[in-house]
Amino acid sequence: MAELFDAASKIALIPHKPGCYIMRDKRGRIVYVGKAKDLKNRVRNYFQSSGDPRLFVARLPKILGDIEVIITANEKEAMILENTLIKAHKPRYNVQLKDDKNYLSLRINTRHEWPRVDVVRHQKKDGARYFGPYHSAKAIRQTLNILNKYFQLRTCTDSVLNHRVRPCLQYQIKRCPAPCVFEVDKEAYDQHVREAILFLEGRGDELLDSLKARMYQASEDMEFERAANFRDQIISIQRALERQMAVTAERVDRDVIGYWREGERLTIQLLFVRAGKLEGTRAFSYKQQEFPDHELISSFLNLYYAAGNFIPKEILVPVELEESELAAYEELLSELKGQKVSVIHPQRGAKRALISMATENAKSSFESEHDKEERTQDLLESLQERLGLSHYPERIECFDISNFQGKQIVASMVVFEGGVPNKNEYRRYKMREVTSQDDFASMHEVLTRRFSKVASGEDAAPDLVVIDGGKGQLAQAVAVVQDLGIHDVDVIGLAKSRVDKVGFGDDEVTRSPERVFLPGRKNPVVLKQNSAEIFLLERIRDEAHRFAITFHQELRRKETLKSSLDDIPGVGPATRKDLLRHFGSLRKIKTATLEELKDVPGVGPKMAETIFGWFR
Repeated sequence: MAELFDAASKIALIPHKPGCYIMRDKRGRIVYVGKAKDLKNRVRNYFQSSGDPRLFVARLPKILGDIEVIITANEKEAMILENTLIKAHKPRYNVQLKDDKNYLSLRINTRHEWPRVDVVRHQKKDGARYFGPYHSAKAIRQTLNILNKYFQLRTCTDSVLNHRVRPCLQYQIKRCPAPCVFEVDKEAYDQHVREAILFLEGRGDELLDSLKARMYQASEDMEFERAANFRDQIISIQRALERQMAVTAERVDRDVIGYWREGERLTIQLLFVRAGKLEGTRAFSYKQQEFPDHELISSFLNLYYAAGNFIPKEILVPVELEESELAAYEELLSELKGQKVSVIHPQRGAKRALISMATENAKSSFESEHDKEERTQDLLESLQERLGLSHYPERIECFDISNFQGKQIVASMVVFEGGVPNKNEYRRYKMREVTSQDDFASMHEVLTRRFSKVASGEDAAPDLVVIDGGKGQLAQAVAVVQDLGIHDVDVIGLAKSRVDKVGFGDDEVTRSPERVFLPGRKNPVVLKQNSAEIFLLERIRDEAHRFAITFHQELRRKETLKSSLDDIPGVGPATRKDLLRHFGSLRKIKTATLEELKDVPGVGPKMAETIFGWFR
């Protein structure tokens, strides 16, 4: 029987100070990171015999091997440290952002002589006006289409604006007055900029009143074509504004957090309210989340906004956090945003209604994800039954070899867990022993390197291994796992379809179906074509092929760059690096003028002349 963790002795050594605590399992792996205003009290809460119904509370003494603490000066520093530790170690029981990318925003620099609408991913403190973020490509395309069609702002970059000698197509179709070439009424252009800002701010009433006044004036001046343009603009803007759902009378930017939880499965939902209107939602689904609600929501809050996502003026949270913790979050987020940010747990009224809306959305996303998982489970169970696998294929690893005429031989390993790719587990290999084109030997080497870690206990074994190839490649895989003493891993080979009949006398060319080869079986298994099972295997195989080809192309590209520049007399690694950093590609280096080459830091006039002459 495993020895239980001695919590009392450990807690006795923990001080009453703010900081982070790190829970490790008996193998030394970090399984949870938390923060606290009082470390001793927080950790002690996990082990008090208070009849806590949560399963993980009873399991902690069995799974824990140690608890470490890191003391900080205050709660804000503890939050920053928690974020760093979670990102670095990815603990099993912490919520983690699977996709912490920044969404696109629109930017207008009103200080420019001729402002334009830029699409940017990061909002900076540069004095420009930012709008968004937009949480779907469709939303930002619709907005840009209206802006470009009706507000007649330039779309070209500053470089093009300053060097163009004749107007572009946008001028021809009356979507830009072409300030790059012609004398343009600055006051009229600025009016278009102000109206575009009103539209992006959602101030539809003010914008429509202004456009209607200008439409009536154009009509009175008998400029009927211009009046018709205003009319079309008004109709399009009204339609765009109608699509936005008003959820509050206050013109405030808010993020609203809701969640739905059943056991260890959790879905967190974000509602994005901009200027009082709901602009989008985003759901985050997690498993194995057994810690208290307020800790999980608190960690999510910390991770999400520290990742560089847009920070609104108000963030509504669904659980009650300690007053000092709320204050620390407000201080931290205000520093990140550069202005006051409020974190609120509403009890009643319109803000509480927003929390309820977010919770309903979280429940809907939870149920949708659950249905999707059930379908995936059915698919994997069907695959197990059809191929006679000894294990349910929760984790599938697929291997592929790529080379070009025996050069730059590489291999890829892609991982699918629960029927979906887990790109954090992908691996790429360069051959160490195989130096010529030999797919069998290459497969033997890469599988030996992978499964040696399984045999030593360093890595866990997959449930199913898929080899891209037929009997020969499969035999190599079976030999490797048997030689290493691994007997509980299913291995199959997936052979591509091939041409069955071709020739001058044939009426048509036919292809064989995809075939699955199994160890110890002479004839392959032919799964029903276009079935979900064969589609999944093909998707895994194609992903391994794509990953291997990408790596191979990357190595060839680097080799080409290196050899092309290293052939130039006097150009060494440092100069090559300076050139590539400055120009970005070999093509631009080859086409650069002599003056452009002289401008490269680290490249003198004499070297610039040598490089210029070499490529000519």
